[in-house]
Amino acid sequence: MQIKIAARLACQLVLVFVAAGASYAQADKAFPQKPIRVIAPFPPGSAGDIVPRTIGLSLAEEFKQNIVIDNRPGAGGNIAAETVKNGAPDGYTLMLVTVGTHAINKSLYSKLPYDPVTDFAPVVMVGSSPNILVVTPSLPANSVKELVALAKAKPGGLNFSSSGSGTSVHLSGEMLNVLADVKTVHVPYRGAAEAMTDLMAGRVQFMFATASSGLPFVRSGKVRALAVTSPQRHSSLPDVPAMNETVPGFEVTGWYGFVAPARTPAGIVNKLNAGFVKVLKTTELRERMAAQGIDTLTSTPEEFGAHIRGEVVKWEKVVKASGAKVD
Repeated sequence: MQIKIAARLACQLVLVFVAAGASYAQADKAFPQKPIRVIAPFPPGSAGDIVPRTIGLSLAEEFKQNIVIDNRPGAGGNIAAETVKNGAPDGYTLMLVTVGTHAINKSLYSKLPYDPVTDFAPVVMVGSSPNILVVTPSLPANSVKELVALAKAKPGGLNFSSSGSGTSVHLSGEMLNVLADVKTVHVPYRGAAEAMTDLMAGRVQFMFATASSGLPFVRSGKVRALAVTSPQRHSSLPDVPAMNETVPGFEVTGWYGFVAPARTPAGIVNKLNAGFVKVLKTTELRERMAAQGIDTLTSTPEEFGAHIRGEVVKWEKVVKASGAKVD
């Protein structure tokens, strides 16, 4: 009798799991059925805002649903990341992630409220771009060599702004201190717009701006570009040298991607990935990204996950060498 009861219960459990699997499969197939919210970790006007808005226009057409950008700036992207970490794993909450939020912060913050590897489901990597070393027009430095000489002559006398502690633009400045053996002072702001405003006014002397936030000001002549942080000169500024032409070993490549909360069903992650990849391969979107100084990329969720893990290891060494820490 007990054997028969156990067998009956086992059959019922199988039916439950089969029904649940069919339900999830149906949900994956119908996804999305409502607007998708993308949490942007930085304020309007920054690369962490421009990228999701640029891609969101095309993605909304592809999915026939609105893509709502929700800016949650602060703490180097930690506020946004914690919001998404605690979000429902249903595919309707995504986060635009960067080298700062999902590589640098792991080593920079002593008490990070999330794990960039285990608390998220990677969806897709969408682009990369260099940072641009820009100086206030009044600074008597027209090259990286002249900037380094000025910094050596005035230890601690030059300030560099950034869009926040833990960002790639912050660590670019720290990398300059280490590789060029100079001492400059980091001045963090709440976003790229504020950091650029004070640079143009001469209240700080230089900044490593993201391509998307810095290019408009370089092109208008409001700041002067000395170098890009890509391995070679970049197509957005072909006449501007790479940092490593003057400071050997200096290379910083910013990247952008999207993640969902951990435990988001694989079927939904794959459907999101397919939508992103499709729109990212269109000429129209690639041209819009290029205008912002961003090289369009695509990946599988697995490839993006491997990239994040590798970047965490890489930036741990950089943060340790710089001595930078944020509590």
